Amino acid sequence: MYRRWHMISVYSVTHFLVDFACAFLMFRSISGTPDWYLCVLLYNFCAFAMQMPLGILADKWSRNYLFAAIGCGLVGAAYGLWQFPAEAAIAAGIGNGMFHIGGGIDVLNVSEEKSGALGVFVSPGAFGIYFGTILGKGRGLTGIPILLALLAAIGAIFAVRRAQGGACVKNAAFSLNGWTSPRMLTAAACLFFVVCLRAYVSLTLSFPWKSAGCWGVVLVCAVVFGKTAGGLASDRFGLAKTACMSSGLAALLFLIPHIPAAGVLSMLLFNMTMPVTLWVMAKILPGAKGFSFGLLTFGLFLGFLPAYSGVSASSDAPWLFTLAAAVSFALLFVSLRKAGP
Repeated sequence: MYRRWHMISVYSVTHFLVDFACAFLMFRSISGTPDWYLCVLLYNFCAFAMQMPLGILADKWSRNYLFAAIGCGLVGAAYGLWQFPAEAAIAAGIGNGMFHIGGGIDVLNVSEEKSGALGVFVSPGAFGIYFGTILGKGRGLTGIPILLALLAAIGAIFAVRRAQGGACVKNAAFSLNGWTSPRMLTAAACLFFVVCLRAYVSLTLSFPWKSAGCWGVVLVCAVVFGKTAGGLASDRFGLAKTACMSSGLAALLFLIPHIPAAGVLSMLLFNMTMPVTLWVMAKILPGAKGFSFGLLTFGLFLGFLPAYSGVSASSDAPWLFTLAAAVSFALLFVSLRKAGP
């Protein structure tokens, strides 16, 4: 038990660091360059859409810790390419994707049929993006401490691997047989669209009070702890109750975005579905956990495209976000019914 949570803790802290390093690089070295708009697209494509083919490689290689460590190394290498913005964005994006795949598979492999560990692993990334963006726009910090921290993270990953006596748990033989059933294919499609909607809402919903005081930090905390709570609540109350109750309540709270407490709670509840979707997709494709991660992160990339293109819903029409949460509720209900025993 101790060794298992030791590994999860290392991966979770490294998740924060990797996302922090990528955000810091993008805003400190690449933002403001003529290629900025292209680099944002390249980074997100490599970090999210590329996780599908990367996931297949990781599933077949079955060296998850090494896959994650190479990802950390690529993010560090991107700092050496800061004079070449497009190349730096590509290296950081691929490195980010490799870390998420390698760490995610290892966490799933040792999760002992529970989703709480997955919620702990995925949650620190939002903190990393937020603080990396804030500090990247400033002038105080340089890339040297970040590179040293990445090296320390690589060392910690190898130390955990050695303490476990090798690769923590071997991956199952690669297989996409989970899709041979129309019932499971329907469940996977529903989960995919849930992720698309969640990404779109997260990137386009802007609360009018967000920039006042410390509410911005509070919102980030809601996202982080929402993901953690989603995994832990699923273990305590069940996947179906957690997913449907959280998305249903979020839909109601989205109707009153002008109230800060309601807005914070809606974001916490809406993000509780993240570990649920990842966990259920991995159960549908037990022989392709890396690919299942990549499939859902491709949904994140699709959800990013409308905001990137300037096509977004107006925050003055909260019923649109309520509709998105309600559709998510329906899709989650169908997917869990289809994927259940």
